[in-house]
This record gives sequence, structure tokens and C-alpha cells, in this order.
Amino acid sequence: MINRFVLNEISYFGPGAREVLPKEIKRLGLHKAFVASDKDLIKFGVTDKVTAVLKAANIPYEIFSDIKPNPTVTNVKNGVKAFAESGADFILAIGGGSSIDTSKAIGIITNNPEFSDVVSLEGVADTKRKSVPIIALPTTAGTAAEVTINYVITDEKNEKKMVCVDPNDIPAIAIIDAELMYTLPKSLTASTGLDALTHAIEGLITKGAWEMSDMFEIKAIEMITRYLETAVNEPKNPEARNGMAVAQYIAGMAFSNVGLGVVHGMAHPLGAIFDVPHGVANALLLPTIMAFNAPAALDKYVIIAKAMNVYKEGMSKEEAAQAAVDAVKALAIRVGIPQHLSELGIKESDLPKLADSAIKDVCTPGNPREVTRDIILDLYRKVL
Repeated sequence: MINRFVLNEISYFGPGAREVLPKEIKRLGLHKAFVASDKDLIKFGVTDKVTAVLKAANIPYEIFSDIKPNPTVTNVKNGVKAFAESGADFILAIGGGSSIDTSKAIGIITNNPEFSDVVSLEGVADTKRKSVPIIALPTTAGTAAEVTINYVITDEKNEKKMVCVDPNDIPAIAIIDAELMYTLPKSLTASTGLDALTHAIEGLITKGAWEMSDMFEIKAIEMITRYLETAVNEPKNPEARNGMAVAQYIAGMAFSNVGLGVVHGMAHPLGAIFDVPHGVANALLLPTIMAFNAPAALDKYVIIAKAMNVYKEGMSKEEAAQAAVDAVKALAIRVGIPQHLSELGIKESDLPKLADSAIKDVCTPGNPREVTRDIILDLYRKVL
């Protein structure tokens, strides 16, 4: 079997890492930035922390902020047009997965205009040329979009999330600067942190996992267990913020290359149809689906229990698996994640439509235990 691992050309880590921008822009021979960042980040001054570095270095830029939390085909088309009109030669993506995913789609379509309808990018698109150069600065510790070869765009017409997988979309440079995360609200810190934990756990047990990916996912689980609660409760704690920033990147390094599972398969329709934030959807679903998957991955669940410090000597594999599930659920409760879909306005009558979409999701086949549409429907009912 041949395994592939795709990563950024260069990544920088640490509080204040954004200061490397002028040096890297010059090294790449770039001149004007198309800054893709959402309106809230601009409003609360987070984007300014990065554009101030550009101003000090006399690097011109133009801001694009037509980006939704679950970015749409329309957002992307507007972005492609704005980029073409801007005269920029690279994209500076500042934000969570929404800003970075939108940037990836804009960059890919700009250099591969045959995919300008956007919807043809779903799945594994046969693009020929690399994206416009992207420098990504995440402002959440969750999606790891800055290191993945995936991006997710909502097809609003068909009410579905399109998972696009393309090595040509990976940002040239990732800058993981925890200072950009200090003002993240508690609820977003919690949901994006549990999104990262979902990546790590699903990436560890997915069918495509192997020794190299396992190494990263185990470390990510350890770090998220150690740092998430502190980051939620002490938002300006530099150790916790930086720990989470690095942990989510590590999780992304692996899952991007090996795939995920039915947690993501079921979370995507919740975002596409009901606009549920992706991290919340994953966090709510994770414990129930972990319990379902346990019989197919017991050895890995022992590893998860050890990484979360809940394994006790003499435990059977089944007991260790239950301890891991309980630990994830308890963590989610402690950081304030909703525990039922009904809390988000989802009704019993909505579940069949969600199940129809989830069984077709590109992430679902990676699940370690086989699922059917009826099994997925039953899993939705368990968390209703």
C-alpha cells in the first residue's frame, strides 16, 4: 500500500509569528495581498493585527469580507470576481475554516477557471494548476484548514456541504500565531477545540489511518485534553492558547491525509441545511458515534483512553473504550457544548433528510464501522 502525506511548504508557530509576513512575501516574490477575512474579525480588530504588519512593511492590500460562517458558492463566486479586480497576486487568509476555505476555492478557481461553477469542485477535482499562493493565519484552534488539502463550501441551492479534496489547494505558508486567538469567545473556543478533538479521534480510527498519522493524532488528543479547558476559561492564557493552536494543526496534518468518518458525514448536513456551526455539530455527535464505532476499533480506543488520562491498569478493552467515550462527553459538557439536536431547533421530522445527505457525504466511507442510511438515522435519533 502507498501512503501519501501532503503538508505546507513552510509553517511558523508561536505568539507573534505574524511578524514573518514581510520576509516571506518578499521571498515568494509577491506584491499585493487579497486579504480574505470575515466581518466579525474586522469589527473586533483581529484582522488589524495582521494588516498592521503589512502597513509597516508598505505592502499593499485589499480586504474581502463577503464570507459566511458556512461559506457558500455565492461567497466564492463573489470572491473570484473581487480577486480578479483587485490586482493582487496572493491571498492572505485570516480567520477560521470559513475564511481559509473560501480562500482555497477562490485560489483554485482563479488558476483553474474551468471550475468556475464551484460545484464541480466537489469530491476529488482534477485540477491541473496550483492555487494562487495562499498564506493562511488561523484565528481559531479547530479546523486546521491552514494545513489541510480539504475545504468545505455550502451549495445553498441544493442544501448540501461540498467537501472538496485537492492537494493543489494547500496554503503555501501557514502562520499559527496564538495571539490572534486571544479574543475568541468561550463558546467558539470550546466548539472549535472539540472540532479539533473530533479530527484527532476520527483521524486515528479512520480506515486510512497508518503509523505516521497515528503519531500525530495521539499527540493532538493528549494536548487538547491538557489545554482546552484552560483556553476556554482563561482566554488570554498564552500556554493554553498556543497549546491548542499547535494541537489543532497537528491533528490537521494527519486527518487531511487519511480521512475522517461518519461524525463529519453527519455534521455536514447540519451545517448545510440548518446552519449549525461545524464545531458544535461535531462536538455534539462525537460521543454517541464513538460509542457506536468502538467495537470496530477497540485497540485504538485504549490508546485514546490513555491519551486522555482515563485508562486504569487492568481495564478490558471494552472498559477502556467506555472510559474514552465518557471522557469526551464529560469534556464537552464542562465546556458548554449542547447535548441534544433539539436544543438547536432540529425536529424529529428533519432527521430523514439529514440521514439522506449524510450517507452520501464524502467523509462517511472512511468510518471504521460500516453504516447504512437507517443506522445514521438511528444515530441522529440518539442525539435528538
